[in-house]
Amino acid sequence: MDPTDLNLVVLAAAALLLAAVAAVRISTRVGLPTLLIYLAIGLAVGESGLGLDFEDAQLTQVLGTIALAVILAEGGFTTDWATVRPVAPLAGVLATLGVAISVAVTSGLVYLLLDVDVRTAILLGAVASSTDAAAVFAVLRRMPVQGRLRAIVEAESGFNDPPVIILVTVVTSSAWAEANGIEIAGLVGYQLVVGMVVGFLVARAGQWVLVHSALPASGLYPIATFAIAFLAFALAGVAGASALMAIYVAGLSLGNARLPHRAATAGFAEGLAWLAQIGLFVMLGLLVSPGRLIDALPYALVVGASLTLVARPVSVLLCATPFRVPWREQAFISWAGLRGAVPIVLATIPMSEGLPAAHRIFDVVFLLVVVFTLVQGPTLPWVARRLGAAVEHQPRAVAIESAPLEELDATLLQFSIEPGSRLAGVEISELRLPPPAAVSLVLRQGEIFAPSPSTVLRTGDHVLVAAAREHHAAVESRLRAVSDAGRLAGWYAEPHRGAAS
Repeated sequence: MDPTDLNLVVLAAAALLLAAVAAVRISTRVGLPTLLIYLAIGLAVGESGLGLDFEDAQLTQVLGTIALAVILAEGGFTTDWATVRPVAPLAGVLATLGVAISVAVTSGLVYLLLDVDVRTAILLGAVASSTDAAAVFAVLRRMPVQGRLRAIVEAESGFNDPPVIILVTVVTSSAWAEANGIEIAGLVGYQLVVGMVVGFLVARAGQWVLVHSALPASGLYPIATFAIAFLAFALAGVAGASALMAIYVAGLSLGNARLPHRAATAGFAEGLAWLAQIGLFVMLGLLVSPGRLIDALPYALVVGASLTLVARPVSVLLCATPFRVPWREQAFISWAGLRGAVPIVLATIPMSEGLPAAHRIFDVVFLLVVVFTLVQGPTLPWVARRLGAAVEHQPRAVAIESAPLEELDATLLQFSIEPGSRLAGVEISELRLPPPAAVSLVLRQGEIFAPSPSTVLRTGDHVLVAAAREHHAAVESRLRAVSDAGRLAGWYAEPHRGAAS
């Protein structure tokens, strides 16, 4: 490639990226999930639009897996473990037994209603049954939904990829007819458990390194944090476990730890996740041949209806009832099981293996995602209100950013007083911070000043606290307690979580 060609490629890529960023604003205004806009951009640039020919299913599978890893890492990093922990057992059951039920019911209905063989029916059921983390995170985090219900659906979408990947891989292999259900279940269990253990252990070791390191630039902390998450991804893959499970757990563990420059890391992670979503969906749009989609539409409607209206509700009913989940919440969980990139990426596996029905499976799944995202995404807020799952907007917990001062063996903590925080109206002396800690500076309406003990904090203030390293946790815990309960909060009040929301 000569410099002129390189310039043209960079120009096209930059224009495409800017168009994708602008599309977020458009999709937000019209209430459409952004994934549909990105898929449309891919179609517009592809063979039936600007003429870019892209047919590499194997490359799509590899790059799609990396993009999903980035999305899962960011999703885990920004998930509150205190909210997820009570619902983790239910999410785990939905991600394993629930997926198995969805696959069985969908595959059975597809085999009965469509003119397909057993293998194709199983593949369609398996590929379509996995909820998508990118779609779930993007849609639910913009909606005022009960934290418990959001946590259930988000955790399920983070946990349910490994079982489906294993099933699709087994069914597309040459020995699929001899596959043993017990062996598949054992393989799923091994991948899930070992992936979780590897992700957790790598994250804990990485947390210790980050906390005890004084890197020369704050911008290095986000890079190091993501490197740790991908180290978990790679080690789990080498161990034959689920790399996607490992990176999700690593992100969850790191995101709920006290890390230096956490706010900068969260912003970095969000930017990478957006880039991964844009690249993934545009690439999947490029892989589609629009001329084949009309023939696949009836199949997509049958598979999608079987999954969305029958299989998904049945699986949620059977899995959630033992946990005494009310039927209204079950209905919301069922309708919020959005499909997106994961099913389309999984549909590239049969294409990579050269199965006779591979292109039909890909086309059906692509259309299924588009059609049912158009149905479920825009209607989800209405469904949430009707089922009582929606809540009034609540103020976020106080976000505390910290930076280590290695030579002074101290830490600087920075936080802002959001509307609704009970820190507003509290005097500096009433914070009752540990004696070595002190409120050093306050930024109020563009003015910086050193507060006195009688200074009253106000909404919108930006506050800087200096504390000895060993008192970091106690200071942060106290600030969160006062933010939640006011000046009379007990000294040992339990914070919502160990890191900023």
